[in-house]
Amino acid sequence: MNYKFSDKVTKLQASAIREILKFTSVPGVISFAAGNPAPEAFPTEKIAEISAELLRDDPILALQYNITEGYTPLRDFLKQWLASKNCYNSDFDDVIVTSGGQQANELSCKVLLNEGDTLLCESPCFIGSLNAFRSYNVNLCGVDMDDDGINLEKLENALKTQKNVKMLYVIPNFQNPTGRTMTFEKRKAVYELACKYDFIILEDDPYGELRFAGENVPTIKSLDTEGRVIYSSTFSKILSSGFRTGFVSAPAPIIQKIVVCKQVSDVHSNIWAQIVAHRFMTSVNLDEHFAGLREIYRKKCDLMCSYIDNGFSKKISYIRPQGGLFVWCTLPDDCDMNDFCKKAIQEYKIAVVPGNSFSIDESEKSHSFRLNYSTPTNEQIQKGMEVLANMTKDILG
Repeated sequence: MNYKFSDKVTKLQASAIREILKFTSVPGVISFAAGNPAPEAFPTEKIAEISAELLRDDPILALQYNITEGYTPLRDFLKQWLASKNCYNSDFDDVIVTSGGQQANELSCKVLLNEGDTLLCESPCFIGSLNAFRSYNVNLCGVDMDDDGINLEKLENALKTQKNVKMLYVIPNFQNPTGRTMTFEKRKAVYELACKYDFIILEDDPYGELRFAGENVPTIKSLDTEGRVIYSSTFSKILSSGFRTGFVSAPAPIIQKIVVCKQVSDVHSNIWAQIVAHRFMTSVNLDEHFAGLREIYRKKCDLMCSYIDNGFSKKISYIRPQGGLFVWCTLPDDCDMNDFCKKAIQEYKIAVVPGNSFSIDESEKSHSFRLNYSTPTNEQIQKGMEVLANMTKDILG
């Protein structure tokens, strides 16, 4: 039978990263292509303890339907926690719990953009969000980045030349895929442009608690006085990615529409995970927990970067992140990046992600590739980076 798919999904393609990850099942392959939290970062014993108590003492609470907005005690905690970071304004904001940060971003697009409306985003950009936005047939327009975040001149040019710009999507902290952090000066300038040109900012902050170097930078949401910033985040990187528990802080009218759309989508997010997340976040010393996570990722990042500094061909440049999970490397202009990535997996058994996987148009030329240091073990980082270092010198000298 010849299936005729809807216009919304006809052009959607499987994530290039997911396709690359299929190679990781091949014996001997070391993958720097994933973006999973470090296995040693999961607080497994505490989660097991909380889960056992919950299922013993109040199993129906964990097994029954709940409200779409999210488990009330968790929402109350999130409001207080986000308010302490100036990411929730009780005068006009509300909070909803979502099925991961992915749903938070997807529903934000769904409630605010019509087909053909323009959504601006950093270029390169997180592929998961790009596909979510594509599913609503919006006009995606990428804006180039500088080392300190989105290029303001090109952003304003896009605002002047693109039709019906409704939203800007950014990951200001340790951006996926580049690891870049937007400076506070640029965050203020982006917000001022939002006020000037009347659009919504979708601030995605999954890695904000994973800063292991440098000084904290206030969020764009903390600057919001007009109710034009949607702040989305997740427990995936600080507690458990398998929980699929994220959250949105945004003006109440936007949250009300997200609630309706979420009811259509999945009724509510996993209630067991929400309860466990709440009990974990309110029963442990969060400063100690976050400090432990940061130390794990600092060591992994330092280990990976030491091989780039001391072993890679000097013709490769890279961005050393101050947090998050990724390192962004750039080849010289005369080196074919796709051939480099194919050679890495096929001949050297090292999986990396080609830079054009994060482009609005994947046929767009890129000279970069992304490395992940959170998922592999330290031993895999040592072995894999030594092999990759030798490969860069074999190819580039």
